[in-house]
Amino acid sequence: MKIINAVYDDSTIRIYQAFNRQIADEAVKLGTFGKSFSRERMTWIKPSFLWMMYRSGWAEKENQEHILAIDIKRTGFDEILENAVLSSYNEKMGISRNEWKTRISGSEVRCQFDPDRDVYGNPQPIRAIQLGLRGGFVRKYIDEFITGITDITENVRYLKKLRDNKILTSDMLPAEREYPVSERIQKILCMNY
Repeated sequence: MKIINAVYDDSTIRIYQAFNRQIADEAVKLGTFGKSFSRERMTWIKPSFLWMMYRSGWAEKENQEHILAIDIKRTGFDEILENAVLSSYNEKMGISRNEWKTRISGSEVRCQFDPDRDVYGNPQPIRAIQLGLRGGFVRKYIDEFITGITDITENVRYLKKLRDNKILTSDMLPAEREYPVSERIQKILCMNY
């Protein structure tokens, strides 16, 4: 099942990214990304806390030692979703494989759904979204969409200790809920297939 679980309110949604100390410290200080962050590379954002923990090894993978909780405008997030192209071809997209190849090569937003994880890293039936931004969408993300950045690394390390001792429970995690998306976005992202 493809849904977007996230922490959000009326105007913002929280996504997560993992970086090295230099990029993270600069981002927290500036409230957005600075010179240490490459605007030329694709950058991946993830609304699922546990998917970010799985991908970053709970802030222990190289160059992913700092976890940032980044609040962005919901209008910006929705714009990202509306411009996304799935990173894998699906016949249910209603387009040919060649048309998909053309779209993905020109797209500034890639979308991938992967099995979300529980607190111990086990795959779940819900598929978590991750979105790759490049080009103009990286610039929009940095210059227009971000409303706040918090380094949550210390909390992640604390939660990892609880996890390692097998006492971490889901109620200790960010309170994510299903993010509403329009039928148009559901179709773009093949969320019903």
